[in-house]
Amino acid sequence: MDSVHNHNARMTSSEPPAPRSTYRHGDLRRALLASGVELARHGGPDAVVLREATRRAGVVPNAAYRHFASRDDLLQAVRAAALSALAGAIESELAGLKRRRDAAQAARARLRAIGTAYVRFALDEPGLFRTAFSASDRPPADPDPDPEMAGASGLNPFQLLGAALDEMTAAGALPARKRPGAEYLAWSAVHGIAMLLIEGPLRAMPAPEREHVIEALLGMVEDGLA
Repeated sequence: MDSVHNHNARMTSSEPPAPRSTYRHGDLRRALLASGVELARHGGPDAVVLREATRRAGVVPNAAYRHFASRDDLLQAVRAAALSALAGAIESELAGLKRRRDAAQAARARLRAIGTAYVRFALDEPGLFRTAFSASDRPPADPDPDPEMAGASGLNPFQLLGAALDEMTAAGALPARKRPGAEYLAWSAVHGIAMLLIEGPLRAMPAPEREHVIEALLGMVEDGLA
């Protein structure tokens, strides 16, 4: 989606500049993170290597350790950036919804928009998508979430989903007794289809059939929660 591409500007394919050891305060971290994001975009989490990020940023390797003590530190920062990009894609999809007078219909439309943006992001940015959900010891429902994982609204993807489900409950589209844990049910279903489409047996599915499967899956999630 355009919002995803706007959120993370693509790096040029030109050769990196000659190595340097100094940057203005904060610039080196941003340069290393931008390099890490591009590595993830084209190769997923396994491609995020600190030495390669320093090479692309045009600095000597030792300069990076003032900002990222290890490869895992850089990977977690790239993961946060990928989750923020996903949140931005979801927010863009939500912003494009038409106004509805019926509160229940509006709430269901918001839930579907979140699912649509989630799968679209996976299809458009498979490397970033895989990186966003690479191994981490921080659950998506962390009570003290990292603001770097959030979109413009200040919410991360999981929080955006939770807000939509709360809206559905308030509008009577989701019974209160079904609300506890509903995030995990919806998320599991949509994440599953996304993974099947980008690296599973459905990755070669023709576009028209793929669109039908996505819409059917999202409808099943809505109906199952109602």
